[in-house]
Amino acid sequence: MENAALKSILPFAGLPEDRLQDVSFSGDFDPHLPTSFKITETGIATLAAVGLAVSDLWELRTGRRQIFSIDTRRATAALRSTKYLRLDGAKVNTEQNEVMGMYPTADGRWSYLHCNFPHHRAAAMKVLDVPEEKAAVTKAVAKWKGLDLEEAIIAAGGAGGMVRSAAEWAKHPQGRAVASLPLMEITRIGDSPPEALPEGDRPLSGVRVLDLTRVLAGPTCARTLAEQGADVMKISAPHIPYIAYQEYDTGIGKLSAHIDLRETDQRDTFFDLIKDCDVFSQGYRPGTLADRGLSPDELAKQRPGIVCVSLSAFGHEGPWTARRGFDTAVQAVSGIVARQGELFPGAAPGPQFYPVSAIDYLTGYLMAFGAMVALRRRATEGGSWLVRLSLAQIGHWLQQQGELAPEVLAGVESEFKPSEVEKWTTVTDTPMGQLTHLAPVLEFSETPARWARPSVPLGHSDPVWPAR
Repeated sequence: MENAALKSILPFAGLPEDRLQDVSFSGDFDPHLPTSFKITETGIATLAAVGLAVSDLWELRTGRRQIFSIDTRRATAALRSTKYLRLDGAKVNTEQNEVMGMYPTADGRWSYLHCNFPHHRAAAMKVLDVPEEKAAVTKAVAKWKGLDLEEAIIAAGGAGGMVRSAAEWAKHPQGRAVASLPLMEITRIGDSPPEALPEGDRPLSGVRVLDLTRVLAGPTCARTLAEQGADVMKISAPHIPYIAYQEYDTGIGKLSAHIDLRETDQRDTFFDLIKDCDVFSQGYRPGTLADRGLSPDELAKQRPGIVCVSLSAFGHEGPWTARRGFDTAVQAVSGIVARQGELFPGAAPGPQFYPVSAIDYLTGYLMAFGAMVALRRRATEGGSWLVRLSLAQIGHWLQQQGELAPEVLAGVESEFKPSEVEKWTTVTDTPMGQLTHLAPVLEFSETPARWARPSVPLGHSDPVWPAR
């Protein structure tokens, strides 16, 4: 299958196109769900990139590459994996907060309010000066101009944005900054001797990953590394808000410890973990962790040979570098929801989100790909490494792949067959109950992808690395 998206990823690992013979695809291709964006093509491209990186690490261990396969429909379903969660046989509640969503403004624009987290919701309600009620929010937003409301909510510490067309975003200073950046960066940031992979019988056996990410993209990266045998420790704290169903899904395969970086003794524990980790993955806004001595350059001094994976919403260039953002916010400001609403109107008129969290999951897979490419380079060349990318860069790349012709979108189904989904799921016993969830998509010839640990509640584990 010709996949331009996959070919555009290969150079970041220095891979020739003939490596595509290592992967096979089954199933049909776009469209699987009602969107003109090529979510299947890009989804399998990022997964195939992960598979090639896994194969390269296996070759380091054994001298043999692996071949692997991807079911295209299964890969597309994985772009909304939370939808298929069941806990003790019952559907897991994935409903958003009622005031989160799109609202018409006084100047004929639309405003997206991201309100799933309490502090973002509180910021929006403070600006609007209304209670948390849909009708009250609708009435209040209708009094604002779109751009004025965007700026006010961001200034108050909230998240969201004014809906723009793709053409408007292309002319916006942040849109231009994002377009000037590559899809991702994998750069050497320090010197250290080559460091072989730890002993083990899986591609990432013994590799230690410290995961400081939330929501979907970063946690998907860590979950993907856990699939290949990495010891992943998610770090959170009791005061940090979270969304339970997302943790059920992306927490599979991980340890989970509470560390409050505001407390000196806990900071010491955290830095001890860093000294013995291989991958440090974080999703804070650029510069946020530097004040705590956790910039990539500082981490490379503390732990020579570390691989730092840095995720942001809008990238490290442009006026929005410090802006909070999520998959949905990127969709809103970059033209995706405007286009989706044109082609697939909802029950009410206006912009619409596409039916998966493509930007989140594509970003998570590419973070994992970048981490593994850097681990391979550490093993062969030495050095500390930085993998850097943003949701907006991945969204731009997705849009660059073009859209499907309108004629192929007629009559596309909005859901996969229950019999299909059943084949793709597995059941895991967890401290919360029996969790039904999607199994790993990638199928390898020698080392089946699997999670050695179940999802656990946040803070369930001690902040101690397991023995190698």
